[in-house]
Amino acid sequence: MKFKFHARAIAVAGLLLAGAAGAQQPNPLDAVPEKMPFDVPYGAPIGLERADAVLAAAVGEARGRGWKMVCAVVDSGASLVSFKRMDGAQLASVEIAQHKARAAAKYRRETKAFEGGVQGGLNYLLTLDDLIASRGGIPLVEAGRIIGAIGCSGGTGSQDEVVARTGAAGVK
Repeated sequence: MKFKFHARAIAVAGLLLAGAAGAQQPNPLDAVPEKMPFDVPYGAPIGLERADAVLAAAVGEARGRGWKMVCAVVDSGASLVSFKRMDGAQLASVEIAQHKARAAAKYRRETKAFEGGVQGGLNYLLTLDDLIASRGGIPLVEAGRIIGAIGCSGGTGSQDEVVARTGAAGVK
């Protein structure tokens, strides 16, 4: 009986010490940066002709690699401008590509940043509206302003990203 009491007392003391040590650890989310991250202003929305050119480059890259993709371009307000679904691409990618493009435009960053955040334990990201934590969404930036975003889906995250990056490269 005496042994059980001592064992419990030691266990409780250990938990209290562990809790105190954990309380002393600084939370990296409490750091206050000097500058606002991802502070890229919105510009005039991309037009249909340019959106189609972005998609042509993306689809050309996918076709050249034998990947069946779905690609979407939204404007700076995150509204769909143009869309392509390659023959044989999975149906789920229709919504996913648009979701990636909207998230990249709304949050002014690549969706890869959210993927890395969630993988790094920043689970609060999953509570944000219209977020997708999967690479393949890239803002389209011209003259330092976001004019839209491209989202690609259908392959692995890294394949989606390669195709989206090729499309985005056409916008300077």
